[in-house]
Amino acid sequence: MRAAVLHETGQDKLEVLDDVEAVGFGPGKVRVRVRATGLCHSDLSAMNGVLPQPAPFVPGHEGAGEITEVGEGVTHVKPGDRVVICWLPACGACPSCRRGQTELCLAGFMNAGTPNFKRPGGDVFGFAGTGTFAEEVVVAAGCAVPVPDDVPFDIAALIGCGVTTGLGAALNTADVEAGSSVAVIGCGGVGISAIQGARLKGAAEIVAVDPVASRREAALGFGATKAVSPEELADARQSVTAGEGFDYVFEVVGRSATARTAYDHTRRGGTLVVVGAGAMDDFLQLNMFELFFDEKRILPSMYGGGDVLRSYERTIALWRAGRIDLEGLITHRVPLAGINEALDQMRSGTALRTCIEI
Repeated sequence: MRAAVLHETGQDKLEVLDDVEAVGFGPGKVRVRVRATGLCHSDLSAMNGVLPQPAPFVPGHEGAGEITEVGEGVTHVKPGDRVVICWLPACGACPSCRRGQTELCLAGFMNAGTPNFKRPGGDVFGFAGTGTFAEEVVVAAGCAVPVPDDVPFDIAALIGCGVTTGLGAALNTADVEAGSSVAVIGCGGVGISAIQGARLKGAAEIVAVDPVASRREAALGFGATKAVSPEELADARQSVTAGEGFDYVFEVVGRSATARTAYDHTRRGGTLVVVGAGAMDDFLQLNMFELFFDEKRILPSMYGGGDVLRSYERTIALWRAGRIDLEGLITHRVPLAGINEALDQMRSGTALRTCIEI
């Protein structure tokens, strides 16, 4: 079986090998033939060590495919079913799940420490317990969420992470108020999805902020009312909010510097939503006076901040109704053999989302 493998953390290239085997099949597991997978910035963050992940590993966590085999006790899917891979499945029994905060369930993270693959040279892990840059994966049954047959594999893959994360940040975490002003810092696939979510909620002004001109132009097509470079954000704040600051600012980069910028451009009493996944040693500094005096809400948003299964269903319904554009998010397509080309597209900012067709 072919899979793209990162041998050591810190390497910037993947090696596509044909001697990889998906392992771990048994009771409570399913085998999935991967058909499409998106390249998410979190994959790059795992490769360079920003996000912790044992190596060697197969990146990829935003995937879709079809069930080829089910283990004993699995009843919700059968061979031939079309599924989206959920990298953060809810166990349904832990305190977070019982409180209805299934996106905070840690059961899925436990899978990241168990090898999903093997090669003649030894074990290989799958990023976030999945590893969708492969022709086949074996995952816990809860990671395989059935989707209707009219949802193409490439669209289903996007729903598996980026779209759910961005839409949910606006719809669930922020619950953007109609008529409000919004700024989104970082306009890749997740940021564009946050823009679409803010538009759905009725935001009056949505300012897209990104250093890449093509992304700024794309953001206008997805619902942004204005698109600016980071250097132009202060002027946009002045023209849109008369200098007061935005009602909601979404940080979709995952760096303390941009989070601080986002905080500074949030109005007093407004809401900063932290969507980007950052490093454990990158600290956001706030002084105690501003924290008290400005009364700004700081809301982290993990995987869209809501029940993942309901979010998938909602996204499909909105897509079917033409309320959100998912096809337009896919700006590039490459085969698995071209995975390093996809990495370059992500690093340069030329792609909103690259679909790897497997």
